[in-house]
Amino acid sequence: MLDTSVLSSVAKQMMSGDEVEVEGKRLPVRHTSKQRLKTVTFTMGDRQYAAIQQNPDKPSRWGQLARDGHVVVQFKDVVANKFVAVAVDGEMTVYGGGKRREHPAADKTTTQGV
Repeated sequence: MLDTSVLSSVAKQMMSGDEVEVEGKRLPVRHTSKQRLKTVTFTMGDRQYAAIQQNPDKPSRWGQLARDGHVVVQFKDVVANKFVAVAVDGEMTVYGGGKRREHPAADKTTTQGV
């Protein structure tokens, strides 16, 4: 089970500063080489996750939200290599968990992706 309050905190910290604190550890926020998107890898419980700023050039609903000025951060399980959640302006959506909490601005007709 994902701790969405921790994920939301990571997204907020990552987008507003140069480091993130998770479970007492300070981690540097880095940038991807090509598009300079913010990213940070962290451990939550016994799993490793990567938080990645949404690429606004992607044709997904999340990319459209980023183009519209929303703060969108995708979360990926590093070992499974699968996206597990997204934060939009601090509102969390967990993928594949039955009940999902969608951001009201998200258009459900397009596909996801960073």
